[in-house]
Amino acid sequence: MENSKINLTESRFYKYYTEKGGLTAAQMEQLSPYFSFKTVAHNTYLLRAGELSHYAFFVESGLLQSFSLDEKGGEHILQFAPENWIISDRASQYFNKPSDYYIKAIEHSTLVFIQPDFMEKASLWSNEFACFLENSLQRNIYVQQKRISSLLAMNAKERYLSFMEMYPGLLLRVPQWMIASYLGITPESLSRVRRELLNDKI
Repeated sequence: MENSKINLTESRFYKYYTEKGGLTAAQMEQLSPYFSFKTVAHNTYLLRAGELSHYAFFVESGLLQSFSLDEKGGEHILQFAPENWIISDRASQYFNKPSDYYIKAIEHSTLVFIQPDFMEKASLWSNEFACFLENSLQRNIYVQQKRISSLLAMNAKERYLSFMEMYPGLLLRVPQWMIASYLGITPESLSRVRRELLNDKI
């Protein structure tokens, strides 16, 4: 893991929080003690189960995943985070309790390590950012509820179509077994779904 020399004003991170979050250039500069750019290698663990989560991770480039492990060591993937996504264990940070999850880089990635103080101070300094953060949290709750609903109520094909809608650029970046893990189905079932969709187009 290395510090990354990136021009802040040219970064996706800067664009995201100034254009969507409403922060000014001066505010981003004031907040600079509370974030840092780092590059991490493929397969680097950013958080392990049992550890306290101290950062949220903004993906400048690359790809992350969060997952849990069952008693047999099998991975159950909860989320992917490509460019412009933020991933963290909010429950671990908010309740100051050990995480139940792992966060790992599945590509060589450039990330922004965001301290909790970044969000707190930005919300105090900018009403627009405070509203943006509240909307982001509500949207995250909605997405998580939708994901739970899909696992409970959708069939394999519907889950796969939902995955493609959520992550349109990941089909060629993520191995099939990982997609199957995220969908809660076997790789064999995923292969069958793909064949069915291909036949539907013929």
